[in-house]
Amino acid sequence: MKDLNHIQNFYFIGIGGIGMSAIARYLKANGKYVAGYDRTSSELTRKLEEEGIEVCYEDQLELVPKAITEEPENSVIVYTPAIPKDHKQFNKLKDQGFELIKRAQLLGVISQNKFTLAVAGTHGKTTTTAILGHLLKETGAEVTAFLGGISEDIQSNLILKGNKVIVVEADEFDRSFLNLSPNFAAVTSMDADHLDIYGDKSELEKSFREFAAKIPKDGKLFVKNGLPLEGIKIGVEDDSDYSALDVRIENGHYVFDLKTPTKNIKELKFNLPGKHNLLNAVTALAMAIEYGSPTDDDLARALFSFKGVKRRFSYKIKRDDLVLIDDYAHHPTEISAVHQAVREMYPNKKVIAVFQPHLFSRTRDFAEDFASSLSGFDEVLIMDIYPARELPIKGISSAWLLEKISNSNKELVSKDEILGKLKSTDSEVIVMMGAGDIGEEVEKVKKALLNEA
Repeated sequence: MKDLNHIQNFYFIGIGGIGMSAIARYLKANGKYVAGYDRTSSELTRKLEEEGIEVCYEDQLELVPKAITEEPENSVIVYTPAIPKDHKQFNKLKDQGFELIKRAQLLGVISQNKFTLAVAGTHGKTTTTAILGHLLKETGAEVTAFLGGISEDIQSNLILKGNKVIVVEADEFDRSFLNLSPNFAAVTSMDADHLDIYGDKSELEKSFREFAAKIPKDGKLFVKNGLPLEGIKIGVEDDSDYSALDVRIENGHYVFDLKTPTKNIKELKFNLPGKHNLLNAVTALAMAIEYGSPTDDDLARALFSFKGVKRRFSYKIKRDDLVLIDDYAHHPTEISAVHQAVREMYPNKKVIAVFQPHLFSRTRDFAEDFASSLSGFDEVLIMDIYPARELPIKGISSAWLLEKISNSNKELVSKDEILGKLKSTDSEVIVMMGAGDIGEEVEKVKKALLNEA
């Protein structure tokens, strides 16, 4: 597309997406006219509307604002690969000759010619990006950060504190991250996922190698220890270049020493539970230090002040007698990480998991692993599969998945049944997981349980 300076109007198809809305906010903050479409109203789209961005919820061409339709030469249509092929607005605007660009391509244009730190990985990238953006912001860097989740610190998915360095979440879905040109990049994980796009794990790994190859000779690649990529190694309790050592839990948070290539930074404190989050923190610390963040004391203060990302082991209720945790986990590895974290924090309490599978293809591809990871909880409630961009696949259902779970305390539940089941359980820790619309149910459960208290 043309230089951003020469485009005034942007229309986002799928503006309620977490990545789309961050860019929409950025363009609005930079004086552009921004509007968009989404299928349903959500907390995010309502926030965008409060911020002065027009959003429509019906796929009709006449609902596209005139500021867009009357100035095709000065307008760009931004879309997400998740939109259906028969989307009317998309197809009619395309037929009318409007320039259409994927979200990832636009992110590439925005970050072009700016020092860019990108975080990739099938798990961990959102939290790592949020920690990194927070560390740079809190230690005085002039940073813009595009996050794949809502940071609890700023209640937004966009950090705007200058333009000297850009922090981006690099998404492997649809090979989107190959549109970026990072100076520094991290790869947190390369587990098989998105097999509906890649076909098999080898193709996924190939795309990560292509991403790593985009880093210039004077750039740096940060890699979780054990992954088949060459770079600065990141780990926990190991001999990596950057590693968390002497890890312990004190007053509900981690305390650890950070081993770097040149020294050890003592007694860092970090509030997010789970070894996976500790690895995310070490990755962000390594990138911040290599970028040139200031003193150890400033970094330590910034790390301890990080509050987390919404729907990433988010405490909705945290009492001695009742805990409600909301998490975006939608892959077996992520569910296992949540299980590890909750057992570490609550070793003597019964835990009930409510899980909403996301995508028929993912449920099919990883059924055995889902069953294994879910079987570790004391009780399991499974909701219907959230289809997102997919049509049903014959024989693939939540009932089919339930059969594979070895835990006998398991049950299928509809949305209407969740609250009743949770009120009658004797489990003191409730974990609700999934990437679909289960987040909306969490809020209902929270309100109901707190009203009973």
